[in-house]
Amino acid sequence: MTRIAGGEVTLHDARRRTRRVVRLEPFEIGVYPVTEEQVAEVLGVAARHPDRPATDVSWLRAVHFCNAASEWEGLDPAYGFEGEEVTWHVDADGFRLPTEAEWEFACRAGSTGPHYGPLTEVAWTAADGVTSPQPVGGRMPNLNGAFDMLGNVWEWCWDLLDPARYDEYRVFRGGGFADDAWSVRASTRRGGAPRMHHEDVGLRLARGGFDTTDAAQGWSAAADRERAAIDAPLPPGWTPRSR
Repeated sequence: MTRIAGGEVTLHDARRRTRRVVRLEPFEIGVYPVTEEQVAEVLGVAARHPDRPATDVSWLRAVHFCNAASEWEGLDPAYGFEGEEVTWHVDADGFRLPTEAEWEFACRAGSTGPHYGPLTEVAWTAADGVTSPQPVGGRMPNLNGAFDMLGNVWEWCWDLLDPARYDEYRVFRGGGFADDAWSVRASTRRGGAPRMHHEDVGLRLARGGFDTTDAAQGWSAAADRERAAIDAPLPPGWTPRSR
């Protein structure tokens, strides 16, 4: 893990055409994406490619892994479960997924452009012609000392993508090995259902507890409810969050 000092990041919601400035407290984030070797050690499963990012990991499996890693290290688990409903215990000191604001702030590392360096030097993308995730740390890190925050594999975050349109979909960030440069940007937002898993989506651990309830680091349960509220006819194909 590397410690990220507090600061501000501006998040953009393209559908709602809004921007918001988030003030962040210091937190920690993984130097690398979680690897197959780490998942194998914590969960007792096989690792075919130990030094590659763990992929085919659903959001639900990712948060369960965070708790397992916390218990492994003797830390307080960050998440509580009631069926598939997940609650973030914001004051816990255990491992967790970064919030979307934390992820983008850590990725940018002070940069203001779409990339923290030339993509050919910092990221595995479609331009490299690879057909699978590559071993972590093979490209240059950003100024926070974090590797592979752009390219290689997308990384799950805690936040809901757009609860008014996509119900329970969660955000993933960063772009993957099969994506072109337009998708491999610090600001690009994508997402999927909590049980979704793909060969180019993994995770990166974060840590940091806060003396708040249901709100921290740019996320709040109240904001989720507000974003889910719809007071107009639904466009075709929308499946809004019902609670």
